[in-house]
Amino acid sequence: MYFSREDAAYWYEIHGEGVPVVMLHGFTGSSAAWKPFVDSWGSGYQLITVDLPGHGKTRTPSPRSMADCCKDLFELFQSIDLGPFHLLGYSMGGRTALSYAILFQDSLRSLILESSSPGIADEEARKSRKENDEKLAERIEQCGISSFVDFWQDIPLFDSQKRLSADVQGSLRAERLSQSAEGLAQSLRMMGTGNQLSLWDRLHDFKKPVLLIAGELDEKFVAINKKMQKKLISCNLIICEDAGHAIHVEKPNTFGKMVKAFIHANTHTD
Repeated sequence: MYFSREDAAYWYEIHGEGVPVVMLHGFTGSSAAWKPFVDSWGSGYQLITVDLPGHGKTRTPSPRSMADCCKDLFELFQSIDLGPFHLLGYSMGGRTALSYAILFQDSLRSLILESSSPGIADEEARKSRKENDEKLAERIEQCGISSFVDFWQDIPLFDSQKRLSADVQGSLRAERLSQSAEGLAQSLRMMGTGNQLSLWDRLHDFKKPVLLIAGELDEKFVAINKKMQKKLISCNLIICEDAGHAIHVEKPNTFGKMVKAFIHANTHTD
């Protein structure tokens, strides 16, 4: 289904009935990224997936910043009368989820962040990342999606995914190839880590329960999440053994059990 706000049209899907859980995908992903998760979740939950700006079926002719996207998402959730919900985000979707949580804390029951960060605190480092994001955006526009996907799936962050079955790797590649060059470039420029304001100093403002999940093999994000845990008021950190950046892809059963246990424990906690 589509939700329209100004000139934007956000694609979202609703699966099942029960406790509401919103899931936000990562860069080069879409609602389809959560399909195995949705299929195995079981009854008693209402799973809502959204295609973020620049991805999937969502269309945003006027580029959306992180803050703009969060405001749009708030209106979307209000339009379907969602009530307090659990919010799960992976990587870029995790940065979006955290930004949403800081802006609209009262609409949430809990926050689950997989391989996510609050941005970059150091101004020079953030400026450098923004320049790198711009170069990557230009590369996508100039070389096209296929060439970019060849490059992207081979970066060190995704080394552990090379151990996955051919079918799973094929599905990941197909989803990446389904994106548009224009959309991914827009996403990098507007919602990339370099363009995002640092939320490190705002972490203590979020008082609802938080679950942080990082893969043991993803050393950079393990370190980031350990620092995040110290700044959050009510936070658990799980480091998933023998997993890299995309735990929900590499260890789907383990990931599902961790998330479901956390949600169950916090469903009746205000």
